[in-house]
Amino acid sequence: MPDPVTETLDVPGATLTYDVRGSLAERDQPVLLLIGSPMGASGFPTLASHFTDRTVVTYDPRGVERSVRSDGSGALSPDDHAADLAALIEALDAGPVDVFASSGGAVNGLALVAQRPDLVRTLIAHEPPLAGIVPDREAALAACEDIYQTYQRDGMGPAMAKFIALVGFEGEIPADYTDRPAPDPAMFGLPTEDDGSRDNALLGQNLRGCTSYQPDFDALTKAQDRIVIGVGEESAGQLAGRGGKAVADRLGTTPVVFPSNHGGFLGDEYGMPGKPTEFAARLREVLAGR
Repeated sequence: MPDPVTETLDVPGATLTYDVRGSLAERDQPVLLLIGSPMGASGFPTLASHFTDRTVVTYDPRGVERSVRSDGSGALSPDDHAADLAALIEALDAGPVDVFASSGGAVNGLALVAQRPDLVRTLIAHEPPLAGIVPDREAALAACEDIYQTYQRDGMGPAMAKFIALVGFEGEIPADYTDRPAPDPAMFGLPTEDDGSRDNALLGQNLRGCTSYQPDFDALTKAQDRIVIGVGEESAGQLAGRGGKAVADRLGTTPVVFPSNHGGFLGDEYGMPGKPTEFAARLREVLAGR
C-alpha cells in the first residue's frame, strides 16, 4: 500500500487532518473512508493495509490527535461530527463513498447518512454505543452520566476506570449499577491522582453527546439500503453491540456479525489486537455484496 499523504481541511471551528492512501483521481471503486470517534487515524493502519486495491481515507475527528479545534472546548454532538464528515467527503470530490465506522464513529456515520445520504454509498456502522435507545436506556444513560460527572469531579483515572467497566459489561445495565463500588483505576494501570486537566476527547468532549444521541430514524429508514449494522461476535452482548442491535431492530434489518470484539479490526495499534485479517475479509465480503 502506498504511504499515506496527509492533508488538512479548514472547517468552521476546526482544522481537520486526514490521510489518503492511493489515488483519488484514478480508481475503479468508491473511496473507502475508515472512521472512529474519538479514535483517530492512528487506529486504522492495520485495517487499511488489507485494502491495497482501494483508495482509503482516514481522519482525526475534531479535537482528536492532529485535528485542532478553534471553537474552544466543550461537548460535541454527532451532528457536529457529521458536518465535518460531509465537508471532508465533499473536499475529496470523490462521489459517494463507502464508510466503515467504528464505535462513536458509527454514531457519527448514522448522523451523516441521515443528513447527507447522497454522500454515502454504503455505511457499515460497527457497534454504535447508543445508550439512549437500548431497552435499559435509563440505567445505561445514568451510567454514562456518572462517568462524565466522575471525570469532572475526580479526573481521568477514576472516570476511565468506570468507562472500561461499563463498556465491558455483559447484558442489560442494572438499575442500581451506579450505586455499586467504583472500580480501582490502578487495576487498569490508570492514574489515581487528578492532574487537573479536563480536555480528554472521550470523557469531556464526546461521551454524553454520543451515547445520548437519538438518531433520525425517519431519515435513516429512507436510506436504509445504504446502511449495514455490524456487531462483534464476542461483544454483541455489551452496550455498544446492543446499541447496534437496537438500531437494526428499528430499521427492520439483521446485524452483520464481525469477527472478534468491539475493536476486532485492530492490529498492534494500541496493544489490544483483535482479528484484523478475519475482520477485513468480512468487511470486504459485505462491501462486495452492496
